[in-house]
Amino acid sequence: MFCRNRDGCQEGRLTIQLVGKKAIVTGGDSGIGRAAAVMFAMEGADVAIVYLPEEQVDADKTKSLITATGRQCLLYPQDIRDKAGCERVVQSVVQAWGRIDILVNNASVMYSIPDITDITDEQFDRTIKTNIYGTFYLTRAAVPHIPKGGSIIVTASQVAYHGPPMLLDYSMTKGAQVAMVRCLSNQLLEKGIRVNAVCPGPVWTPLQPAAMDKGQMETWLKTPAPIGRIGQASGPLTLQPSELGPAYVFLASQDASFISGQSIHVNGGAIVSG
Repeated sequence: MFCRNRDGCQEGRLTIQLVGKKAIVTGGDSGIGRAAAVMFAMEGADVAIVYLPEEQVDADKTKSLITATGRQCLLYPQDIRDKAGCERVVQSVVQAWGRIDILVNNASVMYSIPDITDITDEQFDRTIKTNIYGTFYLTRAAVPHIPKGGSIIVTASQVAYHGPPMLLDYSMTKGAQVAMVRCLSNQLLEKGIRVNAVCPGPVWTPLQPAAMDKGQMETWLKTPAPIGRIGQASGPLTLQPSELGPAYVFLASQDASFISGQSIHVNGGAIVSG
């Protein structure tokens, strides 16, 4: 048994599956990214987190949680739409640690717009470039430095499978990420690198209130997953961040050595196939 603390991470250790591993987690300053990053550290990994510069306070908090486990944490304030910036992050991590065992492409942006005619070019460009270009840039730069047995994990979403009308551009990018996982898995298996996705469902993270107005939030909170509630990855009721973190730990570990090209649905039963 593990007790969960108010920062969204389990207290105590699990089974120390990632001792000595080196990980990069984008969007690791808060929400799902923080939960994954801290649980990696609890399992013995050193973790570099990539985040937007304006999220420095959250990033510093994540670093304190990681270093409290006795592991190292590197901070990289970097917009992943910038190809050169992504390459610099990878180069810096490799210079510091020599390799990258785990890459988690978690950072995304999302906007809730119910009508396609209201989606601006600027919004569309930001969504596509953050969620697709950023994932591609980091992965392309990291692959040459990932050894046999390494793991790439992409935070996709259940929206790739059911198409909510108010999340058109976001859902497009999540579908693209699922396709990328399948293709890249086939490409990298001969190198011994596994590629998988985690598809969260209705999880409370900073992404939700940033993307929705008050009315949309109220509706969203009243429509939980089939399991009967939403998940919590941050905020005052931090009871469930570990419901997501173990999926990342599992896919990063040798327990998942025979799993690649798959999407793990951590969404309370919202998706029952695919």
